[in-house]
Formats: sequence, structure tokens, C-alpha cells
Amino acid sequence: MALWGGRFKQEADAKFKFFNDSLRFDYRLALQDIDGSIGWAKAITSVGILTEQEHQQLVVALKELRAEIEPNIAIILRDDAEDIHSWVESKLIEKVGDLGKKLHTGRSRNDQVAVDMKMWCKVQAVVLQERIRNLQHKLVETAEANQNAVMPGYTHLQRAQPITFAHWCMAYYEMLERDFSRLTDAYKRMHTCPLGSGALAGTAYSIDRDALAQDLGFAIGTRNSLDSVSDRDHVLELLSTASISMVHLSRFAEDLIFFNSGESAFLELSDRVTSGSSLMPQKKNPDACELIRGKSGRVFGALSGLLTTLKGLPLAYNKDMQEDKEGIFDAMETWQACLEIGALVLEDINVNVERTREAAQQGYSNATELADYLVAKGIPFREAHHIVGEAVVYAISKREPLEALSVAEFKQFHPVIDEDVYPILSLESCLEKRSAKGGVNPERVREAIEAAKVNLGA
Repeated sequence: MALWGGRFKQEADAKFKFFNDSLRFDYRLALQDIDGSIGWAKAITSVGILTEQEHQQLVVALKELRAEIEPNIAIILRDDAEDIHSWVESKLIEKVGDLGKKLHTGRSRNDQVAVDMKMWCKVQAVVLQERIRNLQHKLVETAEANQNAVMPGYTHLQRAQPITFAHWCMAYYEMLERDFSRLTDAYKRMHTCPLGSGALAGTAYSIDRDALAQDLGFAIGTRNSLDSVSDRDHVLELLSTASISMVHLSRFAEDLIFFNSGESAFLELSDRVTSGSSLMPQKKNPDACELIRGKSGRVFGALSGLLTTLKGLPLAYNKDMQEDKEGIFDAMETWQACLEIGALVLEDINVNVERTREAAQQGYSNATELADYLVAKGIPFREAHHIVGEAVVYAISKREPLEALSVAEFKQFHPVIDEDVYPILSLESCLEKRSAKGGVNPERVREAIEAAKVNLGA
């Protein structure tokens, strides 16, 4: 049943109908559309459009409909309705007859879809925060179990300074904490209700829009009807937050892919999140991580697509805005799946402590410690930096780590270097010295883990 047929003498072409209809994807808004309709029924009852008896009859029918579809919303796809709004209305009319036709009084599909989308986005924000917290829990657990796993830290994919695997885990915890906070901020801006804005100029009935907003779980009604039906900032903010978070997840996945490689061999991923080769029986591929890395592009594309769609639209509603749905639906499902798989990847991860330590001892990652040692002896840092660079070149030529050089060899580069240099060059010393807030000092890492556990309520 179309909601707009009276103006037209001909039926829509079948090709246009398929092109125009949105039920195949906006069916996901069914629960929100029903809940919004329950709220609207109360609102128009308050201004005399419905009697209290009619109101109760509609609410009972709408709740029945909700209960029928909630276990399997996809059952709606069997219908050929234009969109979820016409589907709900037609099913309501089947239950209560012509009374169902009164419900749309004073309401437009423009403010109806706007409120449905906002309600759906609010639900998604809460669900995704739960998924973020779950992955953060796994990161903290993994960090706590691997505080003694010393490994090289990298810049430019070159071994830089030693860190611990726990410190690496907590870096991603912090990224996800920012993602969580972005969702919190976005949720606050979603907390205004557009229902009652009509097509663009507001409803003709003097309903209490703030009371309606609160009935639907919002804080307050929106302030401008023209903006309300045009606004898709909440969709953009979710897509933006998702895109930033997918950058984090993609980097997380890339690190694990590298750490899992034969060339690195820092860890082994579980059989539960890897696959084999159809040709090479020795292969164990990090498919879960590669898919997380790959799926980031889908989420970025959804954000880019909607920004491009909205950028040239005049106020107020235009059918172009129907294009907000498929992108956000897919992006939220993708982001949620990647968060869940990221947590699964960490469940049975096995860090090769011996190999990570061996790698940390290579690559001259203690060169900065030697420079700091010289600074403590009164040598300006820039000069110390140059001296250590020469010492590194010498050690490379001998294929030895810095700590394997003799005192006599060190003195070739500066006479102040003596036996007291060797404790400074140890991995433990490198870690211990980074004791400022946020550093890799083991005590600071333990404090970070404990603070995270408090934050997570663990």
C-alpha cells in the first residue's frame, strides 16, 4: 500500500518501484517505527485527534505487531510494501481497520524516518560501546598475562626501543577508550527528538513535543522543524566514529599480522581465527586479522558516500537521503563484527617470550641509552647522539650488539665510557628508565592495567 496514491492516475513502473522502494533495507527500523507510532498515538490523543479508547486500541495492536516480528524482523521481507512505514501502517489497518488510517494525522514520513533513524542510531551506540568494552577487557587481560614479554618497539618498521607486549596492548586500549568517548559524545547529540516536525514546517497540532520526546527516550524535542527533517548528523557521527575506530582496528590487525609472520614469530594466532591454504599444507593464514584490515575500507566508503550525498542537498528532505540507510546499516554491522572478532583473536593468543626478547636485543634498540649515559657524563646530547651513531656503525661492522663491545672499543668513541655502561645497556634498564607517566617502565604499565580494570569495572 502506497501512502501517497491519491495524486496519481497511473501506477508506478515496476522498475521504478524497485528502484524507489526501501523495505528491503529499512525493515531494520521496524521496532523503532512501531515504538515511534506508539508515542505518536499518545501525542495526538492529547490534542483530541484520538479518543482514549481509540488510543488504547492502537497501542494494543502496535504492541501485538511488535511482539510478532521481534523474534525475526526479517520476516517483513516477504512483503512488497514500499517502505517500513507503509508496512507498519498496512499491518495496523489489518488489525484495527480504518482506525489505523488515523494514526498518521499530523505526521509526515519525513519526521517519521528521522525519528526512526535517530532511535536506531541510539541503540547502535549503546551496543557498540558494549563491544568496545569487551575488546578492551581482552586487551587488559592479555596485557596482564604478558607484562614480562619484552619486545622491540618500532618506528618506520625499524626496531627502535624496547617495550613490552603489555605496553603494546594498552596502547590499543587507549585508542578504543577514545572511540568509546566519541560514541558517548555522539549519543548526547542524538538525544533530541525530531518527531512532530512534520514534512518541514512543523505539525499543525499543538502537541507537547518535549513530552513526546521523553516518551520515546529522548531528552527534548528538536528546536527547528526544517533542520530536524534534514539532519543526518547523527548518522555521520556514527560513521565517523566507526571509521576512526576501524583505523584503530586495522592497525591492531596489521601489527598482529606482522607479529605472527614467520619473519617476526613474536606470537602465534589460534587455529580458531586462522585458515590454511588449499595448495600449501604448511600455511596458517591470519585471515581474521586480514579481514578486519580489509573491512575498514567498507566503513570508510559509507562515510565518504553519505558526506558526498548530503553536501549539495537543499533543505529540507530529498529522496537522496534514503541513501543514508544501506551505508550505515552495513557499517555498523561491520564495525560490530570486527570488534567481536578482535576480541576473539586475543582469546588464545600465544606470545613467544623468548623470541620477542631476542628481537629486542637486536637492532641496537639500546642506542638511546648509551646516548643518555654520555649525557649523564656531561656530554651535550647532540654530540652524544653523533658518538653513539659511530659506535653503532662499528658494532654493525662487527655484527655484534652494543653491549658486546669491550670498554677499550667503547673508548675509541669517547674516553668517559667505562665499565658502568653495561648495566645501562641492559633491556631491563631500558624499560626501568621510562618511568614518567605513560612510559614502558614495568610499574607504570602495571598502574595502567590497574587503572583500566577500575575503568572497566573489572
